[in-house]
Amino acid sequence: MDTSLLIWNRVVSWTGIFTNIISGRDPKFTSALWTNLHQLFGTKLSFCTAYHPQTDGRPERMIQTLKDMVRRSCAYGLEFKDFDGFTHYWCTLFPELELAYKTLIHTSPNQTPAILEKGWNPKLPQDSWRKDLIEIHPTAASFKGMLEKARKHAVRCMEDSFAYANDKWDKSHANPDFKVGDIALVSTTNFN
Repeated sequence: MDTSLLIWNRVVSWTGIFTNIISGRDPKFTSALWTNLHQLFGTKLSFCTAYHPQTDGRPERMIQTLKDMVRRSCAYGLEFKDFDGFTHYWCTLFPELELAYKTLIHTSPNQTPAILEKGWNPKLPQDSWRKDLIEIHPTAASFKGMLEKARKHAVRCMEDSFAYANDKWDKSHANPDFKVGDIALVSTTNFN
């Protein structure tokens, strides 16, 4: 019940009911309550395991990339001291990483996650800075500088993470030179 309520309050209330949920086989997601709730809503539950994934691998790659971005963001240790002398650490500037991720065009869908999720991109602060203001309050200028620094940091973390994922993929995957009708050997080790 706790998991269902948490997902309802934090996810469904923002996005609506899902048509499909891909998850592992955790008891929370295989329970009678969870299964019955989604039968009631008409949501298809897709479960995956190590040897029989019901997904095409994209969710796993996305999660791996997000973890790497967060790891890099923490490791680079973004720290910003504002005009008033208050120090903002990476955890307070973390939403900028999310915003940068959601507004970056991804190669697979050739869209931003924000457009895929909401149908529009949010207006970003750096796209809205007014250049005609002659006098800027020192704290406002400091805040602007903090946002710009956080954005650059987030973009650098994402670019490094994407480059790492691409290098890792390229090293372990060669383009097969198969043609229609070629004979192939298939391992049956994990077949049931």
